[in-house]
Amino acid sequence: MGQEYSDFISRINQMIGIDLSLYKEAQMKRRITSLRDKRGFDNFISYHLALKKDQILLDEFIDRLTINVSEFYRNPKRWEVLQNKVLPYLIHHNNELTIWSAACSTGEEPYSLAIMLKEKYPNLQANILATDIDKGALNKAKQGIYKEQSLKDLPKLYKNKYFTRKNGLCYLDQQIKNMVNFKSHNLLADRYPQNVDLIICRNVLIYFTDEAKQEIYTRFSNSLIQNGILFVGSTEQIFSPDQYNLSVFDTFFYEKN
Repeated sequence: MGQEYSDFISRINQMIGIDLSLYKEAQMKRRITSLRDKRGFDNFISYHLALKKDQILLDEFIDRLTINVSEFYRNPKRWEVLQNKVLPYLIHHNNELTIWSAACSTGEEPYSLAIMLKEKYPNLQANILATDIDKGALNKAKQGIYKEQSLKDLPKLYKNKYFTRKNGLCYLDQQIKNMVNFKSHNLLADRYPQNVDLIICRNVLIYFTDEAKQEIYTRFSNSLIQNGILFVGSTEQIFSPDQYNLSVFDTFFYEKN
């Protein structure tokens, strides 16, 4: 790691509490350098000074650190497993569920879950917490306004029932929005919720170093109740789940032992 970049990420950590050394260096450095150059700075020292003075520049920088790619019912087969196998299993153990959508981006994931619960388990008491480090993404999530492309995997019945189309955009029904509580959270620094029945964290950990991943999986496991379930992305298979007191429940689902 170059000294200038190393000093830069150290200063960023002091300034906003995000430790970029825990992200894969090549990907993160490339992403930041591209943004820095685009804004007309030719070194990290001048870019850091500008970030300290300009909130708009800083908000853009934080937005670039996070990967806001999400869709409703992304990988639909996994959502079928969640609906038909995971949720019945959890409900068998508890008729009130605490669910955490971690690194929820612009809200497609927790809202997908809210729609599923409303349709399939209307009598279930469920507390859905959705968190992300990116306040801009959280603000978009709270608005519940999406492009048609984000809904491509959502069953047509749900699209028509829970969205209103206007000027080429899809507006989510208020009753679904009310089911989700959004909150700012840094997976690498903040305290984790406790006694959680289901954690959904998908397509995020691939950007972290192995050491950071191990720390996050350990903390996820500690967050889950006994027999709670962790749902990860299709590129994030956990190869030694037992070291986190987890075991395979289904493909990309892990149960707390």
